[in-house]
Amino acid sequence: MGALVGAVWAAGKLDALEEWARGLTQAGFLKYLDLKLDRGGLVEGTAVTRVLNEIGLPERIEDLPRPFLVVATDMTTGREVWLREGPLIPAVRASIAIPGVFAPQQVDGRWLLDGGLINPVPTSAVRALGARCTIAVNPNAKHGRKLWAPEPSEDFWQRLGVREMRDFLPDRLQDLLPEKKLDVSPAYMDVVSVSIDILTEFLRKAREAADPADVMLEADLVQVSVMEMFRAAEAIDEGRRLVEQASEQIADLMGR
Repeated sequence: MGALVGAVWAAGKLDALEEWARGLTQAGFLKYLDLKLDRGGLVEGTAVTRVLNEIGLPERIEDLPRPFLVVATDMTTGREVWLREGPLIPAVRASIAIPGVFAPQQVDGRWLLDGGLINPVPTSAVRALGARCTIAVNPNAKHGRKLWAPEPSEDFWQRLGVREMRDFLPDRLQDLLPEKKLDVSPAYMDVVSVSIDILTEFLRKAREAADPADVMLEADLVQVSVMEMFRAAEAIDEGRRLVEQASEQIADLMGR
């Protein structure tokens, strides 16, 4: 979600996004869960468009009051794509198209996927915009924890990585779900999330060795699934803690 948060910050609307994210409940999240298994992902992601429109972002990237660049991956060539102008929301939607979760997004005739597949922490892109100092956030830091550990999984929704969702469904839909059972095999979202983490962590380390950020904030969010957006408050609080912890280092950097 780096592109989404970055676009909102560049528009000067970060408080509005935080208010929306902190107010999102499990029941509210279901309204945004547009399952589209025939579109190349678990969800189509039209909710992203809806939320960004409600927040009031400008139509085009070049209309943002702050410099902004979106990184995506071209599904045809596997190459890194930088979007610096054109429609803003489709560009953001492309950059967060996590394989297996969000369907790919078409922009200018190209089908694009999450930029993290090719450049997880794009310091090179930031410097291309003219940044003198770079502060990066790695939301996938494990701090010595295992990437995955077997845990009992109670029902279909928990196997997707979303907890306690069954109670919000109509009775007729609940009857279609598998019966509750204990199962310690990897769930669908476990496989998707861990696979992407393995790939992006390898790429991140390789990129960091050649082009490190001036400050790297390592966020520990391993307990939050990619489909648990209603737990955004935990991510926001972790981000605030990291910045406060590194405040002196950041102040020294900005004062150079």
